[in-house]
Amino acid sequence: MKIDGRCHCGFITFEAEIDPEKVWLCHCTDCQTLSGSAFRAVTSTRKGAFTLLSGEVKTYGKTGSSGARRCHAFCPECGSPIYSTSESDGPKVYNLRVGTIRQRWELAPRAQIWCRSALPWTTDIKTQQRFEIEPDLRL
Repeated sequence: MKIDGRCHCGFITFEAEIDPEKVWLCHCTDCQTLSGSAFRAVTSTRKGAFTLLSGEVKTYGKTGSSGARRCHAFCPECGSPIYSTSESDGPKVYNLRVGTIRQRWELAPRAQIWCRSALPWTTDIKTQQRFEIEPDLRL
């Protein structure tokens, strides 16, 4: 599937070819911290199937619990996370952040990974109150 996306401010734009069956939620503690949320929705693409159309990403290197180094790429203007990839010499796989993809409505996650780190309330999210707009829930 051909997709395109952008960061929040539009400085970074990209396109890629992905398999829409390979979308997942990652519950690892790095994704929780780096996304500022309970999990991150991700899909993957390979080098040659990902093209940065505008802007230049800034990167941050992080050693994961496995000992492998990951390069996290984000917009230097607005901070939107765009992708992560390994820093190794092997074949490059880009894990794209679904929230930056214009076709995200079509990309339903098929699996969840690193569930041992999942926050317990994420397993029963359907039972929580739902609102069409932001209600005033502040203190």
